[in-house]
Amino acid sequence: MKFEQSGIGRRQFLTGAAAAAAAAGGVFATMGVRAAPAAAGRLVVNGLDTSDLTEEFLGFLRTAKVDCSHLSMGDAYSYGKVLRFVDQHAAQVTIARTVAQIQQAKHDGKIAFVMGSQAASEYLPPLLNQGPRQTGATIAEALRVHYELGMRTQGIAYNTGSVFGGGCLEPKSPLTRIGRRLVEEIHKLRLVLDVGGHTGEQTSLDALAMSSGVPVVCTHTNVAALVPNPRASSDRVLEAIARTGGVIGVTAISDFQMRSAASLASEGLRSPQASLDRHLDQYDYLKRLVGVEHVALGPDFIWGWGNAYAHSSADNLVFPTDTMSDGPTQMVKDFENISKLANVEHGLAQRGWSRTELDQLLGANWLRVYRAVWGT
Repeated sequence: MKFEQSGIGRRQFLTGAAAAAAAAGGVFATMGVRAAPAAAGRLVVNGLDTSDLTEEFLGFLRTAKVDCSHLSMGDAYSYGKVLRFVDQHAAQVTIARTVAQIQQAKHDGKIAFVMGSQAASEYLPPLLNQGPRQTGATIAEALRVHYELGMRTQGIAYNTGSVFGGGCLEPKSPLTRIGRRLVEEIHKLRLVLDVGGHTGEQTSLDALAMSSGVPVVCTHTNVAALVPNPRASSDRVLEAIARTGGVIGVTAISDFQMRSAASLASEGLRSPQASLDRHLDQYDYLKRLVGVEHVALGPDFIWGWGNAYAHSSADNLVFPTDTMSDGPTQMVKDFENISKLANVEHGLAQRGWSRTELDQLLGANWLRVYRAVWGT
Protein backbone atom coordinates (compact mmCIF):
# COMPACT_ATOMS: atom_id res chain seq x y z
CA MET A 1 0.00 0.00 0.00
CA LYS A 2 1.41 3.36 -1.01
CA PHE A 3 1.07 6.45 1.12
CA GLU A 4 -0.71 9.27 -0.63
CA GLN A 5 1.65 12.10 -1.48
CA SER A 6 -0.53 14.62 0.26
CA GLY A 7 2.17 17.13 1.15
CA ILE A 8 0.44 17.98 4.43
CA GLY A 9 2.10 20.53 6.67
CA ARG A 10 3.76 19.68 9.97
CA ARG A 11 1.13 21.35 12.15
CA GLN A 12 -1.70 19.76 10.17
CA PHE A 13 -0.08 16.33 10.47
CA LEU A 14 0.47 16.65 14.22
CA THR A 15 -3.09 17.81 14.85
CA GLY A 16 -4.51 14.84 12.97
CA ALA A 17 -2.15 12.40 14.69
CA ALA A 18 -3.08 13.69 18.13
CA ALA A 19 -6.77 13.27 17.37
CA ALA A 20 -6.16 9.73 16.16
CA ALA A 21 -4.28 8.96 19.35
CA ALA A 22 -7.13 10.18 21.52
CA ALA A 23 -9.64 8.10 19.59
CA ALA A 24 -7.43 5.03 19.88
CA GLY A 25 -7.27 5.06 23.66
CA GLY A 26 -5.34 8.11 24.85
CA VAL A 27 -1.83 6.79 25.38
CA PHE A 28 -0.60 10.39 25.39
CA ALA A 29 -2.74 11.31 28.33
CA THR A 30 20.84 1.26 41.55
CA MET A 31 23.92 3.26 41.37
CA GLY A 32 22.66 6.57 42.70
CA VAL A 33 19.71 6.56 40.33
CA ARG A 34 16.47 8.06 41.56
CA ALA A 35 13.35 5.99 40.98
CA ALA A 36 11.41 7.23 37.95
CA PRO A 37 8.11 8.80 39.05
CA ALA A 38 4.90 7.22 37.82
CA ALA A 39 2.89 9.35 35.40
CA ALA A 40 -0.73 8.64 34.54
CA GLY A 41 -1.11 7.74 30.87
CA ARG A 42 2.65 7.77 30.19
CA LEU A 43 4.11 5.08 27.95
CA VAL A 44 7.93 5.10 27.88
CA VAL A 45 9.75 4.10 24.68
CA ASN A 46 13.48 3.33 24.65
CA GLY A 47 13.97 4.44 21.05
CA LEU A 48 17.07 2.37 20.16
CA ASP A 49 19.11 -0.12 22.17
CA THR A 50 21.69 -2.73 21.19
CA SER A 51 22.46 -4.04 24.68
CA ASP A 52 22.80 -7.79 25.22
CA LEU A 53 19.46 -9.45 25.99
CA THR A 54 19.95 -10.67 29.55
CA GLU A 55 18.13 -10.72 32.88
CA GLU A 56 20.26 -7.71 33.84
CA PHE A 57 19.01 -5.76 30.82
CA LEU A 58 15.39 -6.56 31.70
CA GLY A 59 16.12 -5.27 35.20
CA PHE A 60 17.41 -2.02 33.73
CA LEU A 61 14.23 -1.61 31.68
CA ARG A 62 12.08 -2.26 34.75
CA THR A 63 14.03 0.26 36.84
CA ALA A 64 13.49 2.90 34.15
CA LYS A 65 9.80 1.97 33.83
CA VAL A 66 10.28 1.38 30.09
CA ASP A 67 7.20 -0.03 28.35
CA CYS A 68 8.67 -0.51 24.86
CA SER A 69 12.27 -0.96 23.71
CA HIS A 70 13.38 -0.76 20.08
CA LEU A 71 16.02 -3.43 19.43
CA SER A 72 18.55 -3.11 16.63
CA MET A 73 18.65 -6.17 14.38
CA GLY A 74 20.89 -7.60 11.67
CA ASP A 75 20.53 -10.85 9.76
CA ALA A 76 17.88 -13.52 10.29
CA TYR A 77 19.94 -15.10 13.06
CA SER A 78 19.56 -11.98 15.22
CA TYR A 79 15.77 -12.22 14.92
CA GLY A 80 15.92 -15.84 16.00
CA LYS A 81 18.00 -14.86 19.02
CA VAL A 82 15.41 -12.27 20.10
CA LEU A 83 12.49 -14.63 19.52
CA ARG A 84 14.21 -17.30 21.61
CA PHE A 85 14.82 -14.80 24.43
CA VAL A 86 11.16 -13.74 24.35
CA ASP A 87 10.05 -17.36 24.50
CA GLN A 88 12.24 -17.89 27.56
CA HIS A 89 10.89 -14.76 29.29
CA ALA A 90 7.31 -14.79 28.05
CA ALA A 91 5.94 -13.59 31.38
CA GLN A 92 8.00 -10.40 31.14
CA VAL A 93 8.39 -9.47 27.46
CA THR A 94 6.65 -9.79 24.12
CA ILE A 95 7.23 -8.82 20.47
CA ALA A 96 5.11 -5.91 19.26
CA ARG A 97 4.33 -5.33 15.60
CA THR A 98 1.58 -2.72 16.12
CA VAL A 99 0.85 0.14 18.49
CA ALA A 100 -2.13 -1.83 19.85
CA GLN A 101 0.26 -4.64 20.81
CA ILE A 102 2.53 -2.14 22.60
CA GLN A 103 -0.46 -0.87 24.55
CA GLN A 104 -1.64 -4.39 25.32
CA ALA A 105 1.80 -5.32 26.61
CA LYS A 106 1.72 -2.37 29.02
CA HIS A 107 -1.76 -3.41 30.17
CA ASP A 108 -0.44 -6.95 30.77
CA GLY A 109 2.58 -5.71 32.72
CA LYS A 110 5.03 -6.76 29.99
CA ILE A 111 7.75 -4.91 28.10
CA ALA A 112 7.20 -4.75 24.33
CA PHE A 113 10.15 -5.26 22.00
CA VAL A 114 10.02 -3.49 18.64
CA MET A 115 12.57 -4.65 16.07
CA GLY A 116 14.32 -2.65 13.37
CA SER A 117 17.40 -2.48 11.16
CA GLN A 118 19.92 0.37 11.07
CA ALA A 119 21.03 -0.30 7.48
CA ALA A 120 20.07 -2.19 4.35
CA SER A 121 23.30 -4.19 4.11
CA GLU A 122 21.52 -7.48 4.85
CA TYR A 123 19.74 -7.13 1.49
CA LEU A 124 22.98 -7.06 -0.50
CA PRO A 125 23.47 -10.86 -0.75
CA PRO A 126 20.13 -11.47 -2.49
CA LEU A 127 20.86 -8.61 -4.87
CA LEU A 128 24.35 -9.88 -5.66
CA ASN A 129 23.10 -13.44 -6.07
CA GLN A 130 20.62 -12.26 -8.69
CA GLY A 131 23.42 -10.63 -10.72
CA PRO A 132 22.06 -9.03 -13.92
CA ARG A 133 18.61 -10.47 -13.19
CA GLN A 134 18.17 -8.28 -10.09
CA THR A 135 15.07 -6.08 -10.08
CA GLY A 136 13.10 -4.01 -7.61
CA ALA A 137 11.20 -7.19 -6.76
CA THR A 138 14.43 -8.58 -5.26
CA ILE A 139 14.48 -5.75 -2.71
CA ALA A 140 10.76 -6.06 -2.05
CA GLU A 141 11.07 -9.79 -1.35
CA ALA A 142 14.05 -9.35 0.99
CA LEU A 143 12.26 -6.61 2.91
CA ARG A 144 9.11 -8.73 3.15
CA VAL A 145 11.02 -11.61 4.76
CA HIS A 146 12.33 -9.33 7.51
CA TYR A 147 8.93 -7.67 7.89
CA GLU A 148 7.36 -11.06 8.57
CA LEU A 149 10.05 -11.71 11.20
CA GLY A 150 8.91 -8.54 12.96
CA MET A 151 11.01 -5.70 11.53
CA ARG A 152 9.22 -2.34 11.72
CA THR A 153 11.94 0.28 11.12
CA GLN A 154 14.53 0.35 8.33
CA GLY A 155 17.67 2.41 7.70
CA ILE A 156 19.67 2.86 4.50
CA ALA A 157 23.44 2.95 5.17
CA TYR A 158 25.79 2.39 8.12
CA ASN A 159 28.56 5.02 8.01
CA THR A 160 30.05 3.81 4.71
CA GLY A 161 28.21 3.70 1.41
CA SER A 162 26.64 0.83 -0.48
CA VAL A 163 24.66 0.31 -3.66
CA PHE A 164 21.79 2.16 -1.92
CA GLY A 165 23.53 5.43 -1.03
CA GLY A 166 26.14 7.15 1.11
CA GLY A 167 26.94 6.75 4.79
CA CYS A 168 27.75 9.55 7.21
CA LEU A 169 31.44 9.35 6.26
CA GLU A 170 30.41 10.17 2.66
CA PRO A 171 27.94 13.05 3.22
CA LYS A 172 27.83 14.18 -0.41
CA SER A 173 26.93 10.80 -1.93
CA PRO A 174 23.33 10.72 -3.22
CA LEU A 175 20.61 8.13 -2.90
CA THR A 176 21.14 5.76 -5.83
CA ARG A 177 18.57 4.47 -8.28
CA ILE A 178 18.31 1.19 -6.40
CA GLY A 179 18.26 3.17 -3.15
CA ARG A 180 15.18 5.00 -4.37
CA ARG A 181 13.48 1.67 -5.00
CA LEU A 182 14.43 0.64 -1.47
CA VAL A 183 12.75 3.76 -0.04
CA GLU A 184 9.64 3.13 -2.16
CA GLU A 185 9.38 -0.45 -0.89
CA ILE A 186 9.92 0.65 2.72
CA HIS A 187 6.93 2.97 2.40
CA LYS A 188 4.80 0.33 0.65
CA LEU A 189 5.34 -2.07 3.55
CA ARG A 190 4.56 0.73 6.03
CA LEU A 191 7.93 0.47 7.70
CA VAL A 192 9.34 3.50 9.53
CA LEU A 193 12.14 4.94 7.37
CA ASP A 194 15.28 5.76 9.38
CA VAL A 195 17.66 8.41 7.92
CA GLY A 196 20.35 10.73 9.26
CA GLY A 197 22.80 9.47 11.86
CA HIS A 198 24.58 6.58 10.12
CA THR A 199 23.16 7.58 6.72
CA GLY A 200 24.90 10.36 4.78
CA GLU A 201 23.46 13.85 4.52
CA GLN A 202 22.69 13.92 0.80
CA THR A 203 21.31 10.37 0.77
CA SER A 204 19.10 11.31 3.73
CA LEU A 205 17.86 14.50 2.07
CA ASP A 206 17.10 12.60 -1.14
CA ALA A 207 15.11 9.99 0.79
CA LEU A 208 13.24 12.70 2.70
CA ALA A 209 12.40 14.52 -0.52
CA MET A 210 10.58 11.44 -1.83
CA SER A 211 8.73 10.83 1.45
CA SER A 212 6.14 13.61 1.33
CA GLY A 213 3.23 12.92 3.67
CA VAL A 214 5.11 10.13 5.49
CA PRO A 215 6.76 10.74 8.88
CA VAL A 216 10.46 9.81 8.71
CA VAL A 217 12.78 9.42 11.71
CA CYS A 218 16.36 9.30 12.80
CA THR A 219 16.35 6.63 15.48
CA HIS A 220 19.67 7.69 17.02
CA THR A 221 21.91 10.66 16.34
CA ASN A 222 23.47 13.76 17.87
CA VAL A 223 23.67 17.43 16.90
CA ALA A 224 26.48 18.42 14.54
CA ALA A 225 25.94 22.11 15.31
CA LEU A 226 27.03 21.43 18.91
CA VAL A 227 29.95 19.11 18.05
CA PRO A 228 30.79 18.46 14.36
CA ASN A 229 31.38 14.73 14.73
CA PRO A 230 30.93 12.94 11.38
CA ARG A 231 28.35 10.67 13.03
CA ALA A 232 26.16 13.63 14.09
CA SER A 233 23.41 15.19 11.94
CA SER A 234 23.25 18.66 10.44
CA ASP A 235 20.47 21.12 11.17
CA ARG A 236 19.47 20.77 7.53
CA VAL A 237 18.71 17.06 7.96
CA LEU A 238 17.15 17.49 11.42
CA GLU A 239 14.77 20.18 10.17
CA ALA A 240 13.85 18.10 7.12
CA ILE A 241 12.96 15.15 9.35
CA ALA A 242 10.76 17.40 11.49
CA ARG A 243 8.96 18.75 8.41
CA THR A 244 7.74 15.22 7.66
CA GLY A 245 6.23 15.02 11.16
CA GLY A 246 9.01 12.65 12.19
CA VAL A 247 11.13 12.19 15.30
CA ILE A 248 14.83 12.52 16.17
CA GLY A 249 16.26 10.11 18.75
CA VAL A 250 19.26 11.33 20.79
CA THR A 251 22.13 8.92 21.50
CA ALA A 252 24.00 8.61 24.80
CA ILE A 253 27.34 7.77 23.17
CA SER A 254 29.90 10.11 24.69
CA ASP A 255 32.23 10.62 21.71
CA PHE A 256 29.46 11.79 19.41
CA GLN A 257 28.92 14.68 21.83
CA MET A 258 32.58 15.42 22.57
CA ARG A 259 34.84 14.41 19.69
CA SER A 260 35.62 16.14 16.40
CA ALA A 261 38.55 16.73 14.07
CA ALA A 262 39.28 19.98 15.92
CA SER A 263 39.47 18.25 19.32
CA LEU A 264 42.11 15.72 18.26
CA ALA A 265 45.03 18.10 18.78
CA SER A 266 44.20 18.70 22.45
CA GLU A 267 42.62 15.37 23.39
CA GLY A 268 44.61 12.88 21.39
CA LEU A 269 43.28 9.38 20.86
CA ARG A 270 40.72 9.48 23.70
CA SER A 271 38.18 12.21 24.42
CA PRO A 272 36.83 12.85 27.94
CA GLN A 273 33.51 11.37 28.99
CA ALA A 274 30.54 13.63 28.28
CA SER A 275 28.77 14.97 31.35
CA LEU A 276 25.04 14.65 31.85
CA ASP A 277 24.69 18.42 31.38
CA ARG A 278 26.50 18.16 28.05
CA HIS A 279 24.04 15.45 27.04
CA LEU A 280 21.00 17.47 28.13
CA ASP A 281 22.19 20.29 25.86
CA GLN A 282 21.30 18.01 22.91
CA TYR A 283 17.62 17.87 23.88
CA ASP A 284 17.45 21.61 24.58
CA TYR A 285 19.02 22.42 21.21
CA LEU A 286 16.61 20.18 19.31
CA LYS A 287 13.64 21.54 21.24
CA ARG A 288 14.59 25.05 20.11
CA LEU A 289 15.40 23.98 16.55
CA VAL A 290 12.44 21.77 15.61
CA GLY A 291 10.05 21.68 18.59
CA VAL A 292 9.63 19.20 21.40
CA GLU A 293 7.16 17.12 19.37
CA HIS A 294 10.10 15.92 17.23
CA VAL A 295 12.58 14.96 19.99
CA ALA A 296 12.84 11.52 21.60
CA LEU A 297 15.10 8.93 23.21
CA GLY A 298 17.48 6.99 20.97
CA PRO A 299 20.33 6.21 23.39
CA ASP A 300 21.92 3.30 21.47
CA PHE A 301 23.19 1.59 24.61
CA ILE A 302 25.64 -1.28 24.14
CA TRP A 303 25.52 -2.64 27.68
CA GLY A 304 26.97 -6.13 28.01
CA TRP A 305 29.20 -5.99 24.95
CA GLY A 306 30.38 -2.41 24.60
CA ASN A 307 33.21 -2.71 27.14
CA ALA A 308 34.76 -5.38 24.95
CA TYR A 309 34.46 -3.14 21.89
CA ALA A 310 37.94 -1.65 22.34
CA HIS A 311 39.42 -0.70 19.01
CA SER A 312 42.09 1.37 17.35
CA SER A 313 40.33 4.18 15.54
CA ALA A 314 43.28 4.52 13.17
CA ASP A 315 42.48 1.04 11.82
CA ASN A 316 38.69 1.29 11.98
CA LEU A 317 37.09 2.11 8.62
CA VAL A 318 33.61 2.61 10.08
CA PHE A 319 34.53 4.76 13.11
CA PRO A 320 37.78 6.61 12.25
CA THR A 321 39.87 8.76 14.59
CA ASP A 322 37.76 11.94 14.41
CA THR A 323 34.59 9.94 15.12
CA MET A 324 35.44 7.58 18.00
CA SER A 325 38.16 7.37 20.64
CA ASP A 326 40.55 4.46 20.99
CA GLY A 327 39.56 1.91 23.63
CA PRO A 328 36.17 0.91 25.08
CA THR A 329 33.17 2.97 24.01
CA GLN A 330 32.02 5.41 26.68
CA MET A 331 28.46 6.47 27.37
CA VAL A 332 27.38 9.74 28.96
CA LYS A 333 28.24 9.96 32.68
CA ASP A 334 25.19 9.09 34.80
CA PHE A 335 23.41 7.73 31.70
CA GLU A 336 25.51 4.65 31.02
CA ASN A 337 22.49 2.38 30.57
CA ILE A 338 18.72 2.70 30.41
CA SER A 339 18.28 2.13 34.16
CA LYS A 340 19.54 5.70 34.66
CA LEU A 341 16.82 7.30 32.53
CA ALA A 342 15.45 9.17 35.57
CA ASN A 343 18.64 11.25 35.63
CA VAL A 344 17.77 12.60 32.18
CA GLU A 345 14.16 13.27 33.14
CA HIS A 346 15.06 15.08 36.36
CA GLY A 347 17.81 17.05 34.64
CA LEU A 348 15.46 18.30 31.95
CA ALA A 349 12.77 19.08 34.53
CA GLN A 350 15.30 21.27 36.33
CA ARG A 351 15.90 23.06 33.02
CA GLY A 352 12.21 23.90 32.79
CA TRP A 353 10.78 21.04 30.73
CA SER A 354 7.12 20.53 31.64
CA ARG A 355 5.47 17.21 32.46
CA THR A 356 3.73 17.25 29.06
CA GLU A 357 7.01 17.89 27.24
CA LEU A 358 8.72 15.07 29.12
CA ASP A 359 5.87 12.70 28.29
CA GLN A 360 6.37 13.54 24.61
CA LEU A 361 10.13 13.02 24.79
CA LEU A 362 9.91 9.76 26.76
CA GLY A 363 7.45 7.99 24.49
CA ALA A 364 4.48 9.85 23.04
CA ASN A 365 6.44 11.15 20.06
CA TRP A 366 7.58 7.67 19.05
CA LEU A 367 4.05 6.29 19.44
CA ARG A 368 2.64 9.05 17.26
CA VAL A 369 4.99 8.14 14.42
CA TYR A 370 4.51 4.39 14.87
CA ARG A 371 0.74 4.85 14.65
CA ALA A 372 0.95 7.13 11.62
CA VAL A 373 3.13 4.68 9.67
CA TRP A 374 2.03 1.25 10.92
CA GLY A 375 -1.62 2.09 11.61
CA THR A 376 -3.19 1.10 14.90
